[in-house]
Amino acid sequence: MTFTPSRALQLELELDEARRHGRWLSDEERAARQLELTRQQAALEQQRLHRRKLVVLTVVALLVPPLWPLALALTLYLLFPITTRRLALATGTSLLVLGGLAAVLITALVVGLLMLLF
Repeated sequence: MTFTPSRALQLELELDEARRHGRWLSDEERAARQLELTRQQAALEQQRLHRRKLVVLTVVALLVPPLWPLALALTLYLLFPITTRRLALATGTSLLVLGGLAAVLITALVVGLLMLLF
């Protein structure tokens, strides 16, 4: 039985993997690991594509002066994605709470005014 260079390389990779895991993996385990690796690579590629689109949108927003606030927000998101996401969530939640409180206050004022008038 002769080994081709690609088969020898594959066996070498399998041996390294067996050493890392302390045992030989079954075909199902190897297939599951390969599927997980493929999913991770697809997710990384999707993130790269999404990031590239955001960069293009940021450049376009920089070229149009009325869109400079959008360019600033996108730049912050591209530089600090987790922090910007948390800040946006906190800001949105605060605006919803303040809007609800304003609606309750206005309703109370209108009801109070109507009670004074009638």
